[in-house]
Amino acid sequence: MDLKRTIREKIATSIMLVFTGLSCVLLFVMIFALYFRSRPILFIKPIQDLLFGTVWAPSRGEFGFFPFIIGTLWVTLVSVAIAVPLCLLSSIYLSEYAGARIREWTKTPIDLLAGLPSVVYGVWGLLVVVPVIKDYIAPLFGSFSTGYCVLAAGIVLAIMIFPVIIHISVEVMGYVPREIREASLALGATRWQTVKYVIIRKALPGIIAGFMLGLSRAFGETMAVLMVAGNVPRIPKSVFQPVYTLPALIANNYGEMLSIPLYDSALLLASFILLLVVLIFNIISRLFLSRIERSIR
Repeated sequence: MDLKRTIREKIATSIMLVFTGLSCVLLFVMIFALYFRSRPILFIKPIQDLLFGTVWAPSRGEFGFFPFIIGTLWVTLVSVAIAVPLCLLSSIYLSEYAGARIREWTKTPIDLLAGLPSVVYGVWGLLVVVPVIKDYIAPLFGSFSTGYCVLAAGIVLAIMIFPVIIHISVEVMGYVPREIREASLALGATRWQTVKYVIIRKALPGIIAGFMLGLSRAFGETMAVLMVAGNVPRIPKSVFQPVYTLPALIANNYGEMLSIPLYDSALLLASFILLLVVLIFNIISRLFLSRIERSIR
């Protein structure tokens, strides 16, 4: 009986190992496939001309990604600038001040926000955020805007990444040992001083990891941004101007006009760039999480 059980456990372990390995290999397959399909344009045009070119005219053989890269960075940075203070303060409250009933009550809506399809956020942005920016926020700053702009995309993205950042931040703050909190309070520190100088400092690597994961989610988001950003391929000069992001470029154009030479390769190069950037963000996040795990042990 023990021999049969041992054999079954070894077989189950081997099967799980194979599937885990396949999951890891899949990433490298995707990277290789995107790079292989991007090579035609890389052989003809220098990478610096592609990354820093400002003209996107596939019919003339001009594939400048710079407006799309800058547009993606604008939207991502605006969303993170909005999300960071709100998520940090919310995480502190839920972790250190809220009672058990409030934590349970807020868990459902936060999980619901995490599970909503991005197109729902996009529709909400069209119906609410775009008109508010057009009629109220832009005139308040003396600017004209159609509402389809960097700020609209940033607000929608900020709400989309709230659940990711809040979940991770609350989790890592909960990892801080209770003895450290009690020692700080016993030395005469107030509750806020304990949070500020002890808990946040101890959990800071994990909090940064949460923000990095939110940043990677924002950087690669497609549908919601596509619906509210305006999709004009130019470098914006303010948050009230329209913008075109790399994910929106791929979603809008792949499958169309692929008879144009190098068009297919250019769009796949954009996909390759996105994959590498998101991979880098996730690796950095993993390093920060590993650091806090080691410090707590």
